[in-house]
Amino acid sequence: MEYRKLGTSSLEVSCIGFGCWGISGGPMWGPQDESESVRALQTALDQGVTFFDTAEGYGAGYSEEVVGKALAVRRDEAIVASKVLPENLDPVALRRSCENSLRRLSMDCIDLYQIHWPTPPGDPDAVVETLTRLRSEGKIRHVGVSNFGPPDLEEYPDDLFVSNQIGYNLLFRAVEYSVIPATILRGMSIISYSTLLHGILGGDYRSADDVPPNRARTRHFSAGREQVRHGESGHEEFTFSTLDRIREHASEIGVTTRELAVKWVLSRPNVATVLIGSRSAAQARENAVLGRTDLPPETIVRLDEITTPLKEAMGPNPDMWQAESRIRW
Repeated sequence: MEYRKLGTSSLEVSCIGFGCWGISGGPMWGPQDESESVRALQTALDQGVTFFDTAEGYGAGYSEEVVGKALAVRRDEAIVASKVLPENLDPVALRRSCENSLRRLSMDCIDLYQIHWPTPPGDPDAVVETLTRLRSEGKIRHVGVSNFGPPDLEEYPDDLFVSNQIGYNLLFRAVEYSVIPATILRGMSIISYSTLLHGILGGDYRSADDVPPNRARTRHFSAGREQVRHGESGHEEFTFSTLDRIREHASEIGVTTRELAVKWVLSRPNVATVLIGSRSAAQARENAVLGRTDLPPETIVRLDEITTPLKEAMGPNPDMWQAESRIRW
């Protein structure tokens, strides 16, 4: 496993991170056995994965509870990140959210505390003051954000955040237009989520119609699909023809599409870790292996060439789900 420094912080995180949304189950992911989630988290740690990312919004805090149970006796081996919902950013609610997360996690300190989504312009000074106090009290170690674009970042001091967690994968590269450059300019690391685009880059689906409705919600899909809310025509044929070309290249060089997808993101500038969900011990072992070798430069170039036309077709809107972006760019 490779370990990378997270921004300007003292943290070194495994390049493969454990995304803990899926272990909360629910409509997006389906039923999940808690004991299997605990085994998956502990197996990941056994395999060298040290970064675990959860949120108060994942299963209304249930994901945090499971993470706390799994890592309780091995807390010193793990770097734990959580997130506060944007509606909880006034000083009183922010403190309450942090303390509730600590209670659910059964931990004294959160290593990386992130703002989950940007909010409309409010009172960033009050947010900064509260986060600074929580840090000085030892309740959080470092502060990051998730889904922040350039104007969102500009509302806060340059040295406050160490990372920006963004949706980034071979089939969704819109963040390369403005979000990633703004993040790098501030010395922040990138944490990638949706690295496999909800399993689409994992090799599970051959066409748009194969994708379950709860995962066919991004702007890749037609507005005619039942859970889509963006109102756009989508890029279904283009997305899956691009996926076919990625799959063909994977076959040519003797690797899986999943491996190409993960290692391509890890090759990008300032990416510290990629989040991949594991819902079983077997998946945790499979995912951890992806952090052990790099792609050759010529493969990275080829993947760039294959996916650039889709990137250009989808444009610079960095919100995967909405035409009216919640991420200002």
